Amino acid sequence: MSGYKGRFAPSPTGPLHAGSLVAALASWLDARAHQGLWLVRIEDVDTPRCMPGADRIILQQLAACGLESDETPVYQSQRRALYRQALDQLVAHGLAYPCGCTRSDIADTLAGAGEARARHGELVYPGTCRSGLHGRAARTWRLLTAKYEENTAQVQEIRSQDAIKTGVFNDDVELMWHDRLLGKQGQNVSREVGDFVLKRADGLWAYQLAVVVDDAAQGMTDIVRGQDLADNTARQILLQQALGLPTPRYLHTPLVLGLNGEKLSKQNAAQALDTGDPLAALGQAGRTLGLGDPVSANTPARWLQQAVPLWAARCCSPAH
Repeated sequence: MSGYKGRFAPSPTGPLHAGSLVAALASWLDARAHQGLWLVRIEDVDTPRCMPGADRIILQQLAACGLESDETPVYQSQRRALYRQALDQLVAHGLAYPCGCTRSDIADTLAGAGEARARHGELVYPGTCRSGLHGRAARTWRLLTAKYEENTAQVQEIRSQDAIKTGVFNDDVELMWHDRLLGKQGQNVSREVGDFVLKRADGLWAYQLAVVVDDAAQGMTDIVRGQDLADNTARQILLQQALGLPTPRYLHTPLVLGLNGEKLSKQNAAQALDTGDPLAALGQAGRTLGLGDPVSANTPARWLQQAVPLWAARCCSPAH
């Protein structure tokens, strides 16, 4: 094995659909092209949205397509102690704080300032509780994105395997990172997102914290996932740095769109992946990834074997 470790991390809110298989296949092919390990992690931290038995269905769908985890799948719902440790570490270093704001509080604050700062349907947090709760009860915990220093007030440059660069958490700093497929990416998290939630008002752990903690705990070197998750990457890199964790390489794959032009998803009633003909399902996913159709493949295992070098030629060159 090469030391490479990747993963597919579905949420068990329903069966996989065609878009899910694209992400699963890409992550599997990337792991195999690098002679590495491929793991499955069940991201069931948002328990109210999880469907009983969906995890079993997902694993069966993957297996029908020849995609089986190299290690026993782990479940986020069993890892809450790790998330608590991470939050405690951030609090101890002054990098996380309690927030008493409701969504309507945030909207009112933004409106009062003449700002309608919404992105992707979410309000950009204005930092109301950075200076304290002002008599309100704590509802959530947030990362202090606008102030992060390591022993010095000077901007520090941190490099990962793929020349990811950033400095202090500061209103004027744009975090730059490299996507193996999309190229150079950047985001000013403090301005474009605000201090984002680490623990939710309902007591559940936020996706951003859970995924960062789990990727590090499992030793992930590469994250291959759909382009809809690319917007999360800057926040996750900030959290990795705040927690002193390594930053993996990232590659975000094309999305499968529905007839309405929107991303195919469980939320818009995407049909469950039909694994009655796994070769057809793999072929459709491969075409979305720009691989074409492996020839003379009459089993999922043979199809995957032929697809690995096609993926390697497309996404594993020195530029990637």
